Amino acid sequence: MRHLIDPLDFTLEETERLLTLADRIADDPAAYQEAARHKKLATLFYEPSTRTRLSFEAAMLNLGGSVLGFASADSSSAAKGESVADTIRVISCYADIAAMRHPKEGAPLRAARYSRIPLINAGDGGHQHPTQTLTDLMTIRRRMGRLDGLTIGLCGDLKFGRTVHSLIMSLARCEGMRFVLISPEELRVPDYIITETIEPRGISYQEVRSLEGAMPELDILYMTRVQRERFFNEEDYVRLKDSYILTAEKMKLAKPDMAVLHPLPRVNEIALSVDDDPRAAYFEQVQNGVYVRMALIITLLGLEGAVC
Repeated sequence: MRHLIDPLDFTLEETERLLTLADRIADDPAAYQEAARHKKLATLFYEPSTRTRLSFEAAMLNLGGSVLGFASADSSSAAKGESVADTIRVISCYADIAAMRHPKEGAPLRAARYSRIPLINAGDGGHQHPTQTLTDLMTIRRRMGRLDGLTIGLCGDLKFGRTVHSLIMSLARCEGMRFVLISPEELRVPDYIITETIEPRGISYQEVRSLEGAMPELDILYMTRVQRERFFNEEDYVRLKDSYILTAEKMKLAKPDMAVLHPLPRVNEIALSVDDDPRAAYFEQVQNGVYVRMALIITLLGLEGAVC
């Protein structure tokens, strides 16, 4: 039995195989509509989520399975003081696989130690978000045809953005990568990402403040919102929330085949006028998220042979 808590829980080779399965599902979803028949997914969401929770639910339903769970801590026994260890022990009696989102970093890892079913980290605080990373990788690979030799610009909240941390850690395993880290000083990427992931691998990187200056060299631009819920005071959020806004005018500076990604939800960091640009890939990302989670459920439950 395996869990997915950290994006590095899968080797690069295993990640590539999973993405290939997700590609096959995208090309022929009907072939997988009974793959998880009679299987149950528990969604344990201790903080609000729309896209991730519904994506997991859609993935399981598309595979012919069923879903149970809760959408907030207030509607679970956590409101009575139950620990995540006890919750997962109980859920293991009801479901075949579980997805957990929790505001506290490390909570899914702790739960995995007590789980008798595969557990997927659906986001823990500002730490990791491995299924979003798999979604990002699938979108990049389908857009660019590869995962190596790319210049990736990551823009916005690089301090609290768990999607950014997970993506850097995963892409750092690919050959010839280059990162351009675009943020205000207060929201720069944590030092441990640079000292433990980027520098030990000899990966080329820059920390810059100007989005416009970085645009012409990027193959991928990964935009993020400034997350109000991660700030300790409203004043800092208001001061930083509009640091970077991608507009149609700024898109004129980019390569013709550059792809714009965003984990969503967006606030105002990408203007609506960008949505019609063929380089905007963020809604395509959403659809890919369903395929990736379908592939992940199949893989963790060992259902590869249950395909029509």
